[in-house]
Amino acid sequence: MDKLMKKRFKAMAIDIAISTGVTLVLDPLIRNKIKNKALYDIVVPTAVFWGLEYAQLRSSGQTIGHKAAGIVIDTTDGSALGSEQIMKRLLHRDSISTFSYLKDREKFAFYEGTKLPHDLYADTVVKEYLKESMEPKL
Repeated sequence: MDKLMKKRFKAMAIDIAISTGVTLVLDPLIRNKIKNKALYDIVVPTAVFWGLEYAQLRSSGQTIGHKAAGIVIDTTDGSALGSEQIMKRLLHRDSISTFSYLKDREKFAFYEGTKLPHDLYADTVVKEYLKESMEPKL
């Protein structure tokens, strides 16, 4: 497995752990307010995960997991990440991105972990950065 892909998995694992912790903290506050069990079990954790990721990407282009793994999400043209790009990336990643990747893995091997289907769809790229200087690694 490519070094950048390992970093992406590490970042996702950290972000999921943080999201799960936030969901557990919010549990007593929202448990009695939401009567539909399916909504509570599926939608609430997803909304918390997406909300945390969206807020972090919008403010710095990184989540806590990305920062710990040493990666940053950037646009292909170098401009700031826009709200639409972030939402496209989240929705595509958590819906059809996996199927696109499994269907044509060789195509994405060419990008060496910098781009997956959701990155292509949202026009983003994942880069390593030097933690000391916070500059993207070229």
